[in-house]
Amino acid sequence: MKKIILIICILFLFVLFPKNNEVKAEKEELRGIFISYIEEQRYLSKDQEKSKANINKMIENVKKNKFNLIILQVRSASDAIYDSNIFPWSSVLTGVEGEEYFDVLDYFIKESHSNNIKLYAWINPYRVRTNTNVESISDKNPAYKYLDTDTIYINNGIYYNPSKKEVEDLIVNGVEEIVKNYEVDGILFDDYFYPDDQIDINDYNEYIKTNPYINLKDYHLMIVNKMVKRTHEICEKYKVEFGISPDGNINNNYESIYADIYTWLNSDEYIDYIMPQIYYGFFNEKMPFYQTIKEWDNAIKNNSIKLMIALALYKSGNVDKYAKSGSEEWIKNNDIIKREIMLSRNLKHYEGFSLFRYDNLFTEGVINESSKLEFENLKKILH
Repeated sequence: MKKIILIICILFLFVLFPKNNEVKAEKEELRGIFISYIEEQRYLSKDQEKSKANINKMIENVKKNKFNLIILQVRSASDAIYDSNIFPWSSVLTGVEGEEYFDVLDYFIKESHSNNIKLYAWINPYRVRTNTNVESISDKNPAYKYLDTDTIYINNGIYYNPSKKEVEDLIVNGVEEIVKNYEVDGILFDDYFYPDDQIDINDYNEYIKTNPYINLKDYHLMIVNKMVKRTHEICEKYKVEFGISPDGNINNNYESIYADIYTWLNSDEYIDYIMPQIYYGFFNEKMPFYQTIKEWDNAIKNNSIKLMIALALYKSGNVDKYAKSGSEEWIKNNDIIKREIMLSRNLKHYEGFSLFRYDNLFTEGVINESSKLEFENLKKILH
């Protein structure tokens, strides 16, 4: 009888408090800051102890201002700021490519995690150089052995040819090296895919001999998708989130760099999160901010994919020359970032935001009066 009474009491409690009186906790907003190779050149030097002190200060600035994610550029030009068996030590560390250094990625991860800050490793997959200086490529660089072949393309920079199988393998293996050996919380590719249409024109002409019905645009989309899918598989194997930070203008992704946004956002085989570079103000004539974030949010059909909004702090106090009639918005206003985040928080797939970039928040000589005021206004909503 006592057991029956006990069971009745328990059932009564479940009816009265159907979710065990649990209050659903709000998910933590990701608040990221990009740290690029430019900051690395500024704050890292041959004095390794000073470099470590500078890293500690950067992490302290991130933490005390209530950010919880660092997006660290670990490979900007076929190089590495970590101990790699594939890529040479980056010249941003000492000025000399291949010169041994301490493991910056490992140090950043340990210090970030000890301060409850996540770290995403940011990679530029295809770029070898921003200039055409072939002599700067050391014999330790995987690009070196391809210099006299069509695997390397030189035109307003030096790039790997995306359609080459050896390039796809190089990128995927480079990601696996990171996720296997380092406790990164995520991998991020930026928006540098195809530099132009001619980089693999010979490969395309060969391909259509047996596949005559594919045009050049669809061929490029297919090539990038193969690499992205394989990268996602590797990240999934090691339980690391993988995402891409494409152009904020969805059409540009299809027409210029061949990032197949809609395929990625409709599938669970390509990415875990998307971080579009929505570097626009509210009065940008072509790409007004609110309209653009809604377009991205609506484009996500796979509800497991998270949306992070990359924001243009670097525009504070500057003319936005492509915004036409809205070109002076970032000069006349100093609460744009704050309002953009507040609006973004209402999106269905919103996970957080990221600011481009660290220098524009914390580096004297880079920040201006407008960016200072922008930051002070932003702090009001970072509780």
